[in-house]
Amino acid sequence: MSVTLSEPAAQHVAGFLAKRGKGVGIRLGVKTSGCSGLAYKLEFADDALPEDLVFESHGVKVLIDPKSLPYLEGTELDYAKEGLNEGFKFNNPNVKGECGCGESFTTTT
Repeated sequence: MSVTLSEPAAQHVAGFLAKRGKGVGIRLGVKTSGCSGLAYKLEFADDALPEDLVFESHGVKVLIDPKSLPYLEGTELDYAKEGLNEGFKFNNPNVKGECGCGESFTTTT
């Protein structure tokens, strides 16, 4: 299995990287946070770290640290515009529950 980007997410990331003029892809991870236990970390990556696991989706690299992979395995990162709102959406098959505010989640891992 892997971590993937939907086509709209890949286009958004590629466009942003082009505007920045640097970067190798997007770094995705999890951190302990919130009332449910875990929260997503998402940032643009200027370099790959030696320990990074690298997946490629629609021509865009997704970098993940090995400790985060069990919580993210099989996740698709999507990018959607709904009315005035737009942003990334995590379609993570490992999520067992989410907190009411939507900031954190628990997994089956």
